[in-house]
Amino acid sequence: MPRYYLDLYNGDGLTVDDEGQVFETRERLRREAIRILPDIVRDEMLEGDRTAITVKVRDEDGHRIFEASLVISSGWCD
Repeated sequence: MPRYYLDLYNGDGLTVDDEGQVFETRERLRREAIRILPDIVRDEMLEGDRTAITVKVRDEDGHRIFEASLVISSGWCD
């Protein structure tokens, strides 16, 4: 089974996944990339009115094959 690398990008830059994970199908990979986004946002220090977290998935050859993002916007109402 192929190994995929889920790199994380936020306002601080890129965190590279050096270990990767094996997934039975591309659909399971897609679901995992989307599933982890809320967990990452919960762990991040939300600063400012907008935070965006992106998972950028690479295959074993280093080609980017999938990307998923979660954006949080906030602001006070007058």
